[in-house]
Amino acid sequence: MSDAQGCMLPCGRDVETVWERLDPVDTGVADAHELACEYCSAARESLVVLREATGELASEEAGPALGLTGRIMSAVRAEVRRHHMLALQSPEPGGLRISEQAVAAVLRRAADSVDGVRARHCRIAVTETDGVVEVEMSLAVAYRTFSAHAFDEVRERVRAAATARVGMTLTRLDLTVEDLYDA
Repeated sequence: MSDAQGCMLPCGRDVETVWERLDPVDTGVADAHELACEYCSAARESLVVLREATGELASEEAGPALGLTGRIMSAVRAEVRRHHMLALQSPEPGGLRISEQAVAAVLRRAADSVDGVRARHCRIAVTETDGVVEVEMSLAVAYRTFSAHAFDEVRERVRAAATARVGMTLTRLDLTVEDLYDA
């Protein structure tokens, strides 16, 4: 039994046969059954409507939805950024991984919380064998209000955020001032 025979009409004909005979019936080449059968006639009417709707949809030139390209590119860029996954130590069995982008966002936010400091680039490297976590962060500082004491505060806040929010203990934190801004 084919899939089409699973759609039998009460008269004993299958819907596939009615579909295949739409054009012959429309051109006047119908057999006696097709002319008299109410079930075939009802199926034929529904199939004609389906064929017309399908034809209209197929002939429409549909372009991409507004903003689709931008949404696709955002997803691609996000996937590329999340490509670098870092292993986290866990007392529980099984692995625990977090994207470098997520960790960098937490650490940059901690640095940004210091007056006169804006975090820029943040790179995290984790040696999976021994759990060594090294961070390189570049900063922009307000040249009128920034003081050397702010470096200590940035280090303290970034280390605290790494431990409290991510569960990482930083082995090394390198800070580089790469730009100045007017506050």
